[in-house]
Amino acid sequence: MKPAPFNLLRPKSVDEALALLQSHGDEAKILAGGQSLVPLMNFRLAQPHNLIDLNGVEGLAQIKFDDQTLSLGAMVRQRDIERSTSIAEGLPVLREAIGQVGHPAIRNRGTVGGSLVHADPAAELPLLSVALEAIFQLQSLRGKRSVAARDFYQGYLVTNIASDELLIEITLPLPPAGAGWCFTEIARRHGDFAIVGAAIILGLDHDRRVNFARVALGGVGPAPVRVTAAEDVLVGKKPDAELYRCAGDAAAQAIDPPNDIHASAAYRRHISSVLVRRALATAETRLKEPE
Repeated sequence: MKPAPFNLLRPKSVDEALALLQSHGDEAKILAGGQSLVPLMNFRLAQPHNLIDLNGVEGLAQIKFDDQTLSLGAMVRQRDIERSTSIAEGLPVLREAIGQVGHPAIRNRGTVGGSLVHADPAAELPLLSVALEAIFQLQSLRGKRSVAARDFYQGYLVTNIASDELLIEITLPLPPAGAGWCFTEIARRHGDFAIVGAAIILGLDHDRRVNFARVALGGVGPAPVRVTAAEDVLVGKKPDAELYRCAGDAAAQAIDPPNDIHASAAYRRHISSVLVRRALATAETRLKEPE
């Protein structure tokens, strides 16, 4: 099928894009990579009168590291992350997550901001943003504001972004030095959205007890979830297979997954336990000794 007729608007600056967004209101949609919006338009599930194309806007594709954070412009391509040696060294869990997004053709065009704002609860980047406690920088003609990832996702495809706002930048706090990591998922076929995905960060103190734990799951509800019940099981304990099993069980008990055509709630709960357990074991193999 072909999309309904629309006007293509091509701003060159953030201010111009924001002015267009405010002017056209609900009759406009933002075009970033187009990997979600364009198929919806082709099936006429979305019929915007105006399409505001961000691909010509300057300053939205920067990748910046400092000692504590990684900042990504909203228009950074997923393929740029996949090919970045600095990200592979500085935040390898992001590189691991990106490698599981769709296929190379999708990652070539797909953007970080587009995936985050689309907010599919099974998508990799929303899940990782919750696990890392990312901060989203939003901007409108009214001003700028920062929203934590945990507050940004409010339901299935629903986010805390106003109709006149753009996501400009994403700030990802870096895990503690030496922390282990794992991003893994179960999908029916490679490149499909995950039935369940898990993001794990694990840190140890000098006594080799867990002093930092992040456990997050995707595909188990209307938004990605940080599973603090599993983290509580881990912190203060020495890692071993039994501890990981207990953390996986705690994760499974803490979620309320849906039944749908892809999997039952019982299957998702079981897979969540298995993925958390396996991901923790993998993260342990990637730990570096604390200095």
